[in-house]
Amino acid sequence: MIVYRVGSTLYADDLSGKGAGKNGGRWNLIGMECLYTSESRALAVLEYTVNVNIHSIPRALSITAIDLGKVGFHEFSESELPGDWRKFPAPASTQHFGSAILRNNARAILKIPSTVIPQEFNYILNPAHADLKKIAILDISDFVYDVRIKLK
Repeated sequence: MIVYRVGSTLYADDLSGKGAGKNGGRWNLIGMECLYTSESRALAVLEYTVNVNIHSIPRALSITAIDLGKVGFHEFSESELPGDWRKFPAPASTQHFGSAILRNNARAILKIPSTVIPQEFNYILNPAHADLKKIAILDISDFVYDVRIKLK
């Protein structure tokens, strides 16, 4: 399976999860490292769009394609997630939920519905899990962000 992420070209080859650990996110608390990826390039762009301020979009962006190989994942249904999982901004309940799973190192990859399009999925990668050593970057492509996505 191949997943995608959009981000600064400077960190396009970084699979450490340190960025998410530094800033926190919907499924992780500050200090809990993970890597947010999506099942398609389009969803990766949408997820990036809803999580970035237009003034902080770097000029040099990339889309990274990551091959998960045969690494297993745990798929969470909406009924398994905290009841407020789609709220904005991300509620503490989702951050604690994801961080607890990542901290226990029980899962290498969490497959979670997107808040933007719940019928599509994001894959949260746990860089601390031994199985993540089996993943590989397939491609890093330059990406020009079309600001019309944010302006209209």
